[in-house]
Amino acid sequence: MWRLIKLLLILAVLAGIALVAYAYIGPLLFPDDFAPPLREVTKPVDLDLD
Repeated sequence: MWRLIKLLLILAVLAGIALVAYAYIGPLLFPDDFAPPLREVTKPVDLDLD
């Protein structure tokens, strides 16, 4: 039982390290994937001042 828990903890730590590494290295390898779409959005707003 402890082997399974230990294995799951190790996998969770490795997954966290991989996620952080991807967040830092990913924009260098895939610069277009991390850029947000840029467009201006205008919407009319009706204010009810009663």
